[in-house]
Amino acid sequence: MHADETQLKLFLLDSGLVSKKDIENAEKKSVGKSVSFGEALVIDGKLSEDDLRKAEAYILGIPFINLSGQKIDFDILALIPEPIARNHNIVAFKKTSDALEVAMLDTDDLVAIDFIKKKVGLRILPRLTSTESMKSVLKQYQRGLKAEFGDILDKEIGVLKTFSAEKTTETPENEEDLKKLAEDLPIIRIVDTLLTHAILQGASDIHVEPLEREFLIRYRIDGILHDAMTLPKAAAPGITARIKVLSRLKLDEKRLPQDGRFRIETEEQKVSFRVSVIPTFFGEKVVLRLLRENTKGFTLERIGLHGAMLERVHEATKQKAGMILVTGPTGSGKTTALYAILDILNLPEVNISTIEDPVEYQIPRVNQTQVKPDIGFTFANGLRSLVRQDPDIIMVGEIRDNETASLAINAALTGHLVLSTLHTNSAAGAIPRLIDMKAEPFLLASTVHVIIAERLVRELCATKEKYFLKTKEIDKLREKADLDRVLLALKEENIISRGATWNDVPFHRPKKSSECEDGYQSRRGIFEVLNVTPTIKELILKDATSDAIEAQARKEGMTTMIEDGIFKCVAGITSLEEVLRVVSE
Repeated sequence: MHADETQLKLFLLDSGLVSKKDIENAEKKSVGKSVSFGEALVIDGKLSEDDLRKAEAYILGIPFINLSGQKIDFDILALIPEPIARNHNIVAFKKTSDALEVAMLDTDDLVAIDFIKKKVGLRILPRLTSTESMKSVLKQYQRGLKAEFGDILDKEIGVLKTFSAEKTTETPENEEDLKKLAEDLPIIRIVDTLLTHAILQGASDIHVEPLEREFLIRYRIDGILHDAMTLPKAAAPGITARIKVLSRLKLDEKRLPQDGRFRIETEEQKVSFRVSVIPTFFGEKVVLRLLRENTKGFTLERIGLHGAMLERVHEATKQKAGMILVTGPTGSGKTTALYAILDILNLPEVNISTIEDPVEYQIPRVNQTQVKPDIGFTFANGLRSLVRQDPDIIMVGEIRDNETASLAINAALTGHLVLSTLHTNSAAGAIPRLIDMKAEPFLLASTVHVIIAERLVRELCATKEKYFLKTKEIDKLREKADLDRVLLALKEENIISRGATWNDVPFHRPKKSSECEDGYQSRRGIFEVLNVTPTIKELILKDATSDAIEAQARKEGMTTMIEDGIFKCVAGITSLEEVLRVVSE
């Protein structure tokens, strides 16, 4: 059911949403094309999708509703399964004895309407809504599911407490007893729920920690560890055994650390779990790293690069040989940054090979290899073999030792573009670190194009609060960063007006809400990008310190991580407190 084109043109003209010239241009574009008149206006940027939808709803006589900020009863929301809701952009929001009102982005989606009608056995009353309204309602599925999983856990923990009260103090030691324990239904349900709950929460790690009298589960969400729940100590052997069964680890080995891996699939994504088990004083501690097997959205812009930094990285990717290095501590987003660069380089005419530990994301057309140190297949051995595979581009997950550093540099010298990571605190610190690994300064000066240092900061939710710094606070901040450089970058990227001063510049801080518990959601990178210019090369040849290299890079326009963080505070991406917390760590 489409709105009559003539009626739509008249309505848009009368309402003043578009000009007569805009309509004429859209008419020309839609004649004989696959796009409609309305779609042509949207493509030209003359009308938003939501405004077009509202206009069509008015002409067709279909009610237009805004559900943003409205809490929908989860029992009503759950009448439409989440995969159907997301795929077809349709949600249930109101139910009567004989009808169900549904909000949609496309009321012509008769397949979805027919499916829901058969499922619920009620009359379906379609209503049009906006894209933002639809997004806000879809988020409620997760909140409802979290509550549902909480109920499941409470129930199963109750069973475990009863079980542990009756249980003897003996702990199962042999493999057969541990396997039986791992197959107990409450244990299976608790572990499955913990894993699914962690995926829903957006956790990056799950910590399963034995304490003296209890068993603690913690999730790392957006870089911060949160207590998820406390279980009875008697549950520890069963939960640990269940995780070991999933990871194919030795059940009766409790004296030595073990590493394993398993994978599960939800309706929306595939997730791999990297498992580490280590003996502690009170029992075995298990840490599971969640690796979401989805590279969609990994662009340099999305992870946080912008302006001159982005241009420098793009320029480095155009080189046919040499090195691009990403530095930072564990969990700072280095691998994601490498994948974003690989996404740019992944063209049909090149052969890309990687050696990783582990393979965190699967990329089409890229030959990815995982190291296996227990059988002697290390980064160095893998890299030595990769150069015989006729690669144009090589990604080495991490340069950990002298041999890997030497091989990576030689590969860069012999016509390959090499991407890799290093554990250093700053971009300038990468050079002395490689020299410590016996790399020759003249070879580094010849091969390294750009060094990217990264940290991850938590992103503010949409409910953030705006405020202004006092003069004293600005002066204190000036001691840590070149605020003049930051102000110029903000003006060049049109974040603030050309005539603004720091007293006029707004900062942002978290504001808690029902949709955003602590005011933060997700993470974004803050960066510094060191371009290896001729003057920097001279300093490398002179074996200069990281401080001297950084000072020269700043003279040549390098933005430091704290300066990039301040930029993102003004842009409303994060808060100043969050940037200072991360940079000072």
